[in-house]
Amino acid sequence: MGILAWTYLLVGLSFALYIGIAIWSRAGSTKEFYVAGGGVSPLANGMATAADWMSAASFISMAGLISFMGYDGSVYLMGWTGGYVLLALLLAPYLRKFGKFTVPDFVGDRYYSKTARLVAVVCAIFVSFTYVAGQMRGVGIVFSRFLEVEIETGVIIGMIIVLFYAVLGGMKGITYTQVAQYCVLIFAYMVPAIFISVMLTGNPIPQLGLGGDVADGTPLLAKLDGMLTELGFAPYTAGTKSTIDVFFITAALMVGTAGLPHVIVRFFTVPKVKDARKSAGYALVFIAILYTTAPAIAAFGMYNMLTTTSNQPIASMPQWVGNWGKTGLIAVTDKNADGLIQYVKNPEQNELTIDKDIMVLANPEIARLPNWVIALVGAGGLAAALSTAAGLLLVISTSISHDLLKKSFVPDISEKNELIAARLAATAAVVIAGYFGIYPPGFVAEVVAFAFGLAAASFFPVIIMGIFSTRMNKQGAIWGMIVGLTFTIVYISYFKFINPAANQPENWWFGISPEGIGTLGMLLNFVVSFVISRMTPPPPAHIQDLVEDIRIPRGAVAAAAHH
Repeated sequence: MGILAWTYLLVGLSFALYIGIAIWSRAGSTKEFYVAGGGVSPLANGMATAADWMSAASFISMAGLISFMGYDGSVYLMGWTGGYVLLALLLAPYLRKFGKFTVPDFVGDRYYSKTARLVAVVCAIFVSFTYVAGQMRGVGIVFSRFLEVEIETGVIIGMIIVLFYAVLGGMKGITYTQVAQYCVLIFAYMVPAIFISVMLTGNPIPQLGLGGDVADGTPLLAKLDGMLTELGFAPYTAGTKSTIDVFFITAALMVGTAGLPHVIVRFFTVPKVKDARKSAGYALVFIAILYTTAPAIAAFGMYNMLTTTSNQPIASMPQWVGNWGKTGLIAVTDKNADGLIQYVKNPEQNELTIDKDIMVLANPEIARLPNWVIALVGAGGLAAALSTAAGLLLVISTSISHDLLKKSFVPDISEKNELIAARLAATAAVVIAGYFGIYPPGFVAEVVAFAFGLAAASFFPVIIMGIFSTRMNKQGAIWGMIVGLTFTIVYISYFKFINPAANQPENWWFGISPEGIGTLGMLLNFVVSFVISRMTPPPPAHIQDLVEDIRIPRGAVAAAAHH
C-alpha cells in the first residue's frame, strides 16, 4: 500500500474513533460541558492533560526547531517541561480547591470585581487565539502533505473535525477523545524514533541513541558538529544565544505554561483535590516520554537530511524532497547550475530552503521507513494538534458563555441558553482560528511562544498572588494585568511586525528577545500589583478568609487548636 492509502486508513480510523467517543460522551449539562461532570479518573485525566498540553508545537515544531537551532533549541524543552511542574505543584491543587471552572472565574471571584473578570476574559481569549492559530497551522501542514491537498484546504478540514467533537461533547467529549489522541500521538512519535535510532546507532532507545556512535564509529553529535561547521553553520552542540536570553525565554515558557487556561481547567474534571495531584503526576510521566525523545528525533532528522541532500545530484534527488516539494514547504533552486544541491549558511549560495515545521513529519520518509510508519506520524501530528485545539476552543467558548454572559452581562440566563451560547462561541472561534491557520503570524512554535509570553505577563502573577497573598486586592490585579500585557504586546509587535529589521540582539532591551520578553512583563505585573495593592484598601474580610482557607487544608486549624 502507498503512503496515501495508509494515511487514509490510519487517519480515517483515528477520526472515526474520536467522533465515536464524542457521540458516546455527549454533554447534557453545563457542568458536563465545562468540566466533564467532575468524574474523570486520575489516570485518564493524566493522559488527557498530556494530550491537551502536547500540542502541534510539541509534536511537530519542537524537534524541528531543535534540528535547526541545535543546543539553543533546548530552551523549549526546559521551558515547557518545567512549566508543567510549576503548574502541577503551585497552582492546580489550590485552584481545584477554590472550585472555579475557568481562570477568569477565579480572578472575578477572588478579586470581587467585574472589571478584573473582564480583563482576565480578554487575556484568556487573546492567549487562546494566539495559541490555537499555531495548532490550526499544524493541522494544515499535516493534511497538505499526507492527503495531498493545499494547506488552506487542510486547515478547513481540521476546523470541521474539531468543531464536531468540541461543540458536541464539550469537556466530557474532549476528555475521552484526548485519552485516545494521547495513545495515537505517543505511538506515532516513538515508533519512527526507535526505528531510526536502531538504523543509525544500533540502539533501540532513542534517548541513548542520541549519545551513541554512527556506522563509522564517530559519536553522532560529533559527526553532526563536523558536517554543520563544514557548511558554515555553528556546531550543533554549541550555544549561540546569550545566557540572559536563554534564561528569560525559558522562564517565559515555564510561567506561561503555568498560566495557560486550557490546562488549568483539566484539574476540575477529577472528583477530589487528591486526584488533581495524582493526575498531575501521571501527566508528567506521559509528557516526559515525548519530551526526552525530541532531542534524539531532532538530531537524527538533521543527520539524515544532510546525508541525503547536501552535495547530492539534483537529478537523483531523494523521493522525500519531491513529495514535500508539492506542499511548497521545501524548495530546491540550482543557483550555480552545477547540478548539485548546496545546503550552506550563506543565503545567496544556499539552494535548499526547508520549513522547520516539516522535520518531524518528514523524518520517517528521509530515513526510508515503511509507508505505514510515515502515515502513522501524520495521524499522530493530527492527534496532537486537534487535542490542544479542542481544549483551547473550550476555553474561548466558556470564557464567552460563562464569564461574559452568565457572570457579567446576562446573570439570569438559563442553563440551556448558556450551553447554546457556549456552542455558538466555539463555532465562531473555530472560524477565526482557521483564518489565522491559513495566514499565520510566524511558524507554529514561534506563534505558540508568543502565547506563552502573553500568559506569563497577564495571568501568572494574578493567580499566584491571589492564592498566596491576603493583601492582594482588585486594584492591584487589574492594573498589574493591564501593564504586563500591554508592555509585552507592544514589545513583541514592534520587533516582529512594526520594525522586523530592528529585531537584532543589539536593539533588544537588556538583550532579551521578543520570545523571552513575557518574563519581564510578568515582573512588571508583580511590581505594579504589589505597589498598587499596598496603596489601596485591603480586600474585604471574607475574601481574606477565603484565601487562608484555600491554602490551609481542612482539619489543620482544628488540629492546631487541639494541640
